[in-house]
Amino acid sequence: MSGVAGGRLGWVLLVALAIAGCNPVYVGRAGWAQAQILTSRVPLTQVMVDEEVDPETRAKLRLVRDARAFAVAELGFRNAGDSYTTLAPLQSDTLALVLSAAYQDRLAFRTWWFPVAGRVPYRAYFSRGAAERARDALEEEGYDTYLRPTAAFSTLGWFADPLYSTLLRLDEVALVETVLHELAHNHLYLPGHGRFNESYATFIGHVASVEFFCGRPGGGDDTVKCTRARERWADARRVSRYVGELEARLRELYAQEALELEELLSRRERIYAEARTEFVTDIQPVLRASSYAYFAAEPLNNATFLARVLYFDRLDEFDRLRREWEGDFASFMDWTREEAPRRNDPFDILGD
Repeated sequence: MSGVAGGRLGWVLLVALAIAGCNPVYVGRAGWAQAQILTSRVPLTQVMVDEEVDPETRAKLRLVRDARAFAVAELGFRNAGDSYTTLAPLQSDTLALVLSAAYQDRLAFRTWWFPVAGRVPYRAYFSRGAAERARDALEEEGYDTYLRPTAAFSTLGWFADPLYSTLLRLDEVALVETVLHELAHNHLYLPGHGRFNESYATFIGHVASVEFFCGRPGGGDDTVKCTRARERWADARRVSRYVGELEARLRELYAQEALELEELLSRRERIYAEARTEFVTDIQPVLRASSYAYFAAEPLNNATFLARVLYFDRLDEFDRLRREWEGDFASFMDWTREEAPRRNDPFDILGD
C-alpha cells in the first residue's frame, strides 16, 4: 500500500461511513473505491505540460483551472480548498451508479439517512451487481426505481475532489458547468435538503459558467462559448418550467384520495405518456443548446421524474433572486450561504 493510501485510508473509511450509512459492506466498498481515486490523483499542472497528453485534453484542463480560479477569486465561492486542482484517471466511463426510489402513489422519495449528509434521496454504488440487486429489492417492496450512471460527485469539502477523467468527454461549456456545480456543493450544502442542494447547484453551475465565459478576460458577449453558456442556461430554465408544470398535474392527481390504487396508477401512466409526447413535440424543438435526450428516452415513473425535479426546481425563481444583487455575484453567494441554513425550508429564501 502506498504512503498516501496508508496515511489516508482511515479517514476515507470515516468519510465513507458519514456519506454512505452504516452498512459495513457498503462502507468498505465505498471507502476502497474512494481510496483508489485519491491515490490516483495527478496535479492538473503536471498533466497540462505533459506532451504525451493530447492538446484538446490539455486545453480542457487549463479551462477547468481558470474557471475554478475565477469562481473563487471573482464569484465568491467558499470552501473550494484544493478541489479540482488534480485529475483522477478512471478505467471506466462511469464513476458510480446512483439509485433512487419513490413511492408509486405519491411524489415522495424513499430516502436514506447518512450521518453527515442527513436524509438524501439517492445512494451511490461502485458495483453494478450490488446496485442492481438493491434496485430489484426495492422494486419487490413496491417502489418505483431509477438506476443511473454518474460521472462526478462531491465529498462536500471533506477531501480535495479531483476532476474525474470521465468528465473530459463533455464539451468545454458543459465541463465548466459541471465543475462549478460540484464546487457549489462545497460552498453551500444543507443536510436533509437534497432538492434544494441539487437545484441550487444546477443554478449556480449555469450562471457562474455564464459569468466565466462572458465576463473573464478573453471572453465576452461576442464569443461562441459565452453564447453557448447563455443558451444552455435558457434551456435549463425552460426544462425547469416544464418539470414544474408536470409536477403540479401529478400532485393534483395524487390528492384525489377516493381513487383506488389501480385507477390512480392508470391515470398516472396517461399523464406520463402525454408528458413525454409534449417534451418531444413542444419542448425539445425550442431548446437551443441542449437536447435533454434522456427526458424522452427513459421511461417515466415517480423515481425518474423526481430525480429530474431534484435538479430543476424553481430555476427561474433562483435567477430572479440573483438579479436583485445587480451583478454583485460574490455578495449574492455570501448571502445564500448565510441565509439558507437559517430557514426551516431553505427554498424560503426565494420569497424574500
